[in-house]
Order: sequence, then C-alpha cells, then structure tokens
Amino acid sequence: MQDSAPMFDADLSDLAWADWCERANDLAGDDGYCEPLGARHAAVLVERKPILLVTFESHQKMADLSPQAQPFGWNMIKTLGWSHLGLISDGDTWFRDGRVYGFFDRLIDDGFFDDFEQVIFYGAGPCGYAAAAFSVAAPGAKVLMLSPQATLDPRVAEWDDRYVRMRRISFDDRYGYAPDMLDAADMAVLLYDPEIELDAMHAALFARPNVMRFRTRYLGYRIETCLMRIGMIPRVLAQMSTNKVSRLSLARLFRARRDDTPYLIKLLQRLVSDQRDGLTVIHCRRALDRKLGGQRFRKALYRAETRLDELAGAPDI
Repeated sequence: MQDSAPMFDADLSDLAWADWCERANDLAGDDGYCEPLGARHAAVLVERKPILLVTFESHQKMADLSPQAQPFGWNMIKTLGWSHLGLISDGDTWFRDGRVYGFFDRLIDDGFFDDFEQVIFYGAGPCGYAAAAFSVAAPGAKVLMLSPQATLDPRVAEWDDRYVRMRRISFDDRYGYAPDMLDAADMAVLLYDPEIELDAMHAALFARPNVMRFRTRYLGYRIETCLMRIGMIPRVLAQMSTNKVSRLSLARLFRARRDDTPYLIKLLQRLVSDQRDGLTVIHCRRALDRKLGGQRFRKALYRAETRLDELAGAPDI
C-alpha cells in the first residue's frame, strides 16, 4: 500500500474536468484508479479496509465541501480507513448515462461488491438520486441520501419544474426510478428540509419500510453544506456502519446546528420574516450569550424588544 499522505495533501481546486481526472488517477496510484466514463463522468477507486463507501458527487460542487476539491470519500479514507468508490460528474447529470450503467454492470459481473463486508452509498440532490438508483447493484447495501429526487420523469414528477431541461432524459429505463431501486437495500436514511415543498414531495415518494426519513428543517437548498459543516454526515455514516443509526441518534447529531452561526442566521431571518418577536428575543439572547451572534443579532433583538414593549404599553381596546 502506498503512502496516502500525497493524496490527502493534494490541491485539486481550479483544475478543469479533464485535468482533475488525470490528477485523481495519479493520486489513486497502485491502490485504485480514476476511469473516465464517457465525456461527463468518471469513477475514482481507492481500496483500503473492507467497508466500501460509494459516493456520487459533482466536480463543480466539490469545492463547497473541500477547500482542496477532493472527493468527500477521501475524508472517510483518512478518518476511518474505509475504501472509497467515487462517481464524479461534470455538472448535474443525475448520472443518467449508458457508460455509467455499463460500469456498474461490470462491477456486478466481476463480483466487486462481494469483496467488501459492507457497502454504503451516499449522495445529495441529483447525486442522492444516483446513490439510491445504483444501490441496487449491491444488494444489502446501506444508503444515505440528502434531499434526493425520486425521478424527473414528467409522467411521475411533472410538478417539479426546477429541472425542465432534464425531462428529455430517460428516467424509466435501467437504474431508473430511485425508490424502487432501494428495495434490495438493507436500509436507507433520507434527510430533507420539509420547508422546501418540492423536496418534501420527492421524499414522500421514498416511503418504504426500509427507508428512514428525517426532517432537517430550515437548512434549505444547501443542506449538504450545512450538515457537513456541523460534522453530521461522517457521523451518520459511521453509525450506519455499526447499525447504531436511529431517529434518536439523528436528532442528537442534528442538535449541533444550534452552535452553527450560518444556521442561526437563517433561523433568525425566518423568525423576523414571520414577526415572531418573542421567539426572536429568545433566539438572539441565546446566540449572543454563546458568542455566536454579532451586530445582526443585536439589532434584531433591539427591534423585537421594542415592538414587544410597545404592544405591552398599548391601551386595551
């Protein structure tokens, strides 16, 4: 096994798609490879311990989660020594490409997944769709999805008008309808923000006995960024690997958001918008007491307290 330090230290940011793939292949070295799958997809493999994490990620969004634009799975290699297979896309493609299908077909034929004690799939948004859809390639796998789409087939999800351009792409052939592809999974965890109505509608389509849906309210469209920032995603994956994940464990992990300033700001904006002055006062005082809030919180606190004082002093009609 070669020294992993160069891989973890490598800066892949600002590399164009083709250059990123070439550099990733060099870093994988003798322990793996980076294999192009057509023009817009690639597979990056690094083998270590007999737990395999299969992630689906887009090249453009890697920098949001890693300053070095490395696949998220490399963090799990470094932390827990897991093996990692990363499917990387150039843009949001939902991985609807025959070459990707063929790659998973080859893995199945080669018995690749049988070499691991556990296989866990992970993805968010379009990549969450892919994590569910391709998990069928490894029966008994576990799946973690963040705000996934169930399908973009207009016959099923015509109400989702966010990705109209994708309606000409087939979602009804192989590895197609994501909820059905989860039937062979041991279990799946789906995290989503119910305030995003269309995400909640997709989440409802994943209602299955082996799918645990958990609400992460007020995270919005940047759910992955926030959950990564508070360290929740690696912990959920670790709990899944030891069969310790539950609604209670998820709720406990999600409490970390209370010390996350960007989350507190988003919640403050919602309270102010809804004119919940009493809750605004409580929220701002807590943030300021814990030194998590600044001038924004002080101003909101002053305005909310002023309105409450005016209401308290107003004469009864």
